Amino acid sequence: MDSWRTIFEPFRIHSVEPIRVTSVADREKALDAAGWNLFHLHADDVLIDLLTDSGTGAMSRDQWAAIQHGDESYAGSPSWFAFQESVQALFPFRHVIPTHQGRAAERILFSVLGGPGKIIPNNTHFDTTRANVEASGAEAVDLVIAEGRDPSRIHPFKGNVDVEALERLLAAHPGQVPVVFVTITNNSGGGQPVSLANLRAARAVCDRFGVPLFLDACRFAENAWFIRTREDGQEGRPIVEIVRELASLADGMTMSAKKDGLANIGGWLAMNDDALAERCRNLLILTEGFPTYGGLAGRDLEAIAQGLREVVDEDYLRYRIRSTEYLGEALHRAGIPVVRPIGGHAVYLDARALPQVLPLEYPGQALACALYREGGVRGCEIGTVMFGRHPDGTETPAAMDLVRLAIPRRTYTQSHIDYVIEVVRWVAERAGDLRGLRIVEQPAMLRHFTARFEPL
Repeated sequence: MDSWRTIFEPFRIHSVEPIRVTSVADREKALDAAGWNLFHLHADDVLIDLLTDSGTGAMSRDQWAAIQHGDESYAGSPSWFAFQESVQALFPFRHVIPTHQGRAAERILFSVLGGPGKIIPNNTHFDTTRANVEASGAEAVDLVIAEGRDPSRIHPFKGNVDVEALERLLAAHPGQVPVVFVTITNNSGGGQPVSLANLRAARAVCDRFGVPLFLDACRFAENAWFIRTREDGQEGRPIVEIVRELASLADGMTMSAKKDGLANIGGWLAMNDDALAERCRNLLILTEGFPTYGGLAGRDLEAIAQGLREVVDEDYLRYRIRSTEYLGEALHRAGIPVVRPIGGHAVYLDARALPQVLPLEYPGQALACALYREGGVRGCEIGTVMFGRHPDGTETPAAMDLVRLAIPRRTYTQSHIDYVIEVVRWVAERAGDLRGLRIVEQPAMLRHFTARFEPL
């Protein structure tokens, strides 16, 4: 089977939902009504929705069957124990605290550990992670290796932490760093993985300074697949073993089960520290729910429990990573600048390749809107709109201006992806006609979700 070139989806389609076909004129009206912000679009006006892979995948037959086992007891539901068992089979932390999604886990943890004067390093914080750090009054610092800031540079683990920079930070700020985070895979940097060797090195630095190490593990299975296929000494190793070693190198984790939990909603916070867990549970009860449901229905806990068993299946991961590569490699062959090597959950277009659109004219947003206007493909800007504004209100260009085409799990077929390739190539051939945008309305934080734009 490995010699065949065709990407083989390891599943059959059991039910389908319709896609409403729209015209360029329809989409122009929709863009104008949405203030040129793709988050404001009605989903029925989108042909191929690559805005996010979070909670947008297709659940399996067995997940839907597991939902029927959902027990909605307020405390001590059997569904909670099924959920806990599945989590700890992969991440054997002593304390597992369910939340309604990943950002709730972040908010609880940083409310407890953050605060003014604190510094939270990460390889690269994603949007809600950074916002939750900064909302506590702490400072979010990105410490990814130099290769991770260069879209075209080839490196097998561009998500790696700059361990020397981490050591300098911890030495310069004793007592100010309550936790070190590593995001696997590194979403803001192109869905790039972190190696076991790098995580071991980061762990050693944290141990020397007595600082806990946590994982933002939303795409842990995809990261484990890259370790298996790219890291020396890991070839052929079972995915479950790699995941457990990742967990063994950390003191805790935050998780959005909407990614590699294969579920539509849910997440958790996990750790070994008893005192920290008690403080987090107290905040959970105040804001999310009782510790055995954490804002989730029993049926959601059951769906996550089954999803965690499915996501480490090697046939699934082979298909998942290869199908993402299929899109990225086709665009690269067409001369379209993308982040390379191709990441796990998405293909990232390099919008800085539009020389006529300055970073503060939001080239990523302009390119994302063009893809929607021409072909109904909805992507997401990962650049100066998302990361350019600082807590003091100033604005500077982000490290990169990207458009993320995030592929929902088990949702689209190869013909859908072929259509996306055609649309991106069409827009790229006319890239010289694109113009930037200006913001006419924006909130103080996480502006990319709700800001409104107009073309320059």
